Amino acid sequence: MNQVITQGDQGDFFYVVEKGSFEVYVNPSGHFQPPDGMGQNVGKIEAGGSFGELALMYNAARAATVISAEPNCTLWALDRLTFRRILMESTFARRRMYEGFLEEVPLLQSLTPYERSKIADALESQKFGPGYTIIREGDPGHSFFLLEAGEAVAIRSDNETPVKHYKKGDFFGELALLNDAPRAASVVSQTEVKVATLGKSAFQRLLGPVEGIMRRTKYVGVKSGVEEMDPLATY
Repeated sequence: MNQVITQGDQGDFFYVVEKGSFEVYVNPSGHFQPPDGMGQNVGKIEAGGSFGELALMYNAARAATVISAEPNCTLWALDRLTFRRILMESTFARRRMYEGFLEEVPLLQSLTPYERSKIADALESQKFGPGYTIIREGDPGHSFFLLEAGEAVAIRSDNETPVKHYKKGDFFGELALLNDAPRAASVVSQTEVKVATLGKSAFQRLLGPVEGIMRRTKYVGVKSGVEEMDPLATY
């Protein structure tokens, strides 16, 4: 049994398991304390798994003790500086990819490059196959969606015909977030799609400059003092 990292120590390497398995122990005190100081066994890392990244990413102490669970285990180790350089390069490449996409979204063309870069950092990608319900009518709204690739349609329970079609660069899901209301329609993928999602808190924080534009696209006029909703508005 070999101890690879010790809870409470400073992080120096990121590890990838090539062969064998390793057990993870956490002591509630936050530190390894002999003789029984490893604490509780909270998991096992098999070949292909990795560990040790959190201390390097956040410049923090090791959050657990990791030991080999069997003889002849093999690890690959990556030092702190190399790990952080690779991580930063990966993060920068991801940002540039999203910034390029956001520049093509009409809604966001009024934003400054800095504002778009902050949105790019907060976006997360998801892929769905044809026929997948991305948004379900009546559900609470938790995310805003930008369509990166593919096509989707909006469908309402009172109408079998799709009320709106979406293609690359279109967005949906903002109405429930703007009005803090349930989803007004379902959005279903027609093809394999890739979407970029933004959670509710990030949406409210980062898209303030274009909120007025989004609200204006939702209404077609006022009748008898009541705003009329565009039937093709997004959801």
